[in-house]
Amino acid sequence: MKRVLTAAVLIPLVLLLIFKGPFWLITPVVALVAELALWEYLALADGFGAKTPRIATMVAVALIFLCVFYRPELLAQLLGAIALALLTISAFRSPLARALPDAAFSVFGVLYTGLSLATIPLISAQENGPSLLLFLFFVVWTGDIAALYVGRSFGKRKLAPSISPGKSWEGSIASIGGSVLIGVGVVFLAQALNARNIEILSYPGSLFRWIFLAILLNVAAQVGDLIESAIKRGAGVKDSGTLLPGHGGILDRIDALLLAAPVLWYALLAQQTF
Repeated sequence: MKRVLTAAVLIPLVLLLIFKGPFWLITPVVALVAELALWEYLALADGFGAKTPRIATMVAVALIFLCVFYRPELLAQLLGAIALALLTISAFRSPLARALPDAAFSVFGVLYTGLSLATIPLISAQENGPSLLLFLFFVVWTGDIAALYVGRSFGKRKLAPSISPGKSWEGSIASIGGSVLIGVGVVFLAQALNARNIEILSYPGSLFRWIFLAILLNVAAQVGDLIESAIKRGAGVKDSGTLLPGHGGILDRIDALLLAAPVLWYALLAQQTF
């Protein structure tokens, strides 16, 4: 029940932000989520014996979102400066045996939660940004739900038992099927609305393009889920936090997006390039 109630509150807020939130609002909201996820990640890093420079790492993520908002073309240069700065801080702050691991955990945290989520406001700024974000969230959410319920009911063959014993191949296949169905449904909905001159959704190109993208995003989401499970298992914890009743922590809720959102962004860049 807690899981359902939490989703009932969060999903309408996300949809409202997608369709009504301007870029100047979406960016800080996503930045806040990234900072909360980073805090949980750094707590997990402690489980590996690290003592990361938390404040400096969180400032680094904030700088990423400031860069995305004001000068996105300088993002690559900023990431290089952040990596060097965190390495320098760790070298002088941490014991010698832990200097490099602390720096590595910090830099990866910036990339894992900061850079990955920074692609969401970048996607929102595209011509059909709200449509793309709706597609992204619906594909990820539906795939997650399908995997959960089909896996619980019919799952027999383990997908990655050493990482996440509860996940099955049956649930994984159902997840892909659910994502494809919702992706096709959203595209058809857009076409039906456009036929009535209601232009709130836009999915140009062939249907096969969006089916392929739904499969790509689903696979990325499942891998993202497994990555976070591996991190938690290595740290010896079940959930990354307790902030969201029934869902665990922020990191538990957005683990799939941490890989799916960048994949969508890279897919858009590839389309523009080729």
